[in-house]
Amino acid sequence: MVLSANQFREQIRSGLHTGPTSGFCEGFVQANLAVLPKEEAFDFLLFCQRNPKPCPIIDVTDVGSAVPKLSAPGADLRTDIPKYRIYEKGALVDEPTDLMNYWRDDLVGFLIGCSFTFEEALVRNGILMRHNEEGVNVPMYRTSIETVPAGRFSGPTVVSMRPVRNEDIVRAVQVTSRFPSVHGAPVHIGNPEEIGIEDLSRPDYGDPVTIREGETPVFWACGVTPQAVAMHTKPALMITHAPGHMFVTDLKTESLGVI
Repeated sequence: MVLSANQFREQIRSGLHTGPTSGFCEGFVQANLAVLPKEEAFDFLLFCQRNPKPCPIIDVTDVGSAVPKLSAPGADLRTDIPKYRIYEKGALVDEPTDLMNYWRDDLVGFLIGCSFTFEEALVRNGILMRHNEEGVNVPMYRTSIETVPAGRFSGPTVVSMRPVRNEDIVRAVQVTSRFPSVHGAPVHIGNPEEIGIEDLSRPDYGDPVTIREGETPVFWACGVTPQAVAMHTKPALMITHAPGHMFVTDLKTESLGVI
């Protein structure tokens, strides 16, 4: 049975779903999370505007509110993600399953487009997702591609990687280009060393996957970039999702597609 976004969030909230969200809730937009104090929020919003490939904005909450009014008005960002990360001065200090002990009245939540959203379109076009086949989290890597700074925020772009059969690469580019709000077309195809990745078997986030003969690694900008930025710029507090553990919105995937 295919769950609605609200039903899936209820499973997360009740602890029935605790793992990555790739492959779940087909047809609904998934999003990365970044939460910052109000005094940091404008600079981060500007950072996202200057870096739309890794940080395409889906929704922004009111100060102190955990409700994403535009994308999921019945949801709660404090409870509706399977696992979170708490960064203090750039250091990862906790990975809670809810934010009830961390939420404050001065916090602003940002929902950022996630490539899990366009995976279903790739699968419909016969391009299978290896991380789902192998039952692991998608591999993600910090790169030598620098983001455009804004205020105090700067750092490396993070990418997600999916092996694609050589004959399907053009189609993969065409399919994902339709979804600029969830990272769009790949940022790199082929040799990972050209973007500063030394070893595909050792991702910075997520898990390694098998690359078979006749396949090429394809890299998309990734919404985990704010976590690399947090480690680089060391704000007093940044809250994010744990890599692969996304927020599922009420928005339909096709609503973000462009012709």
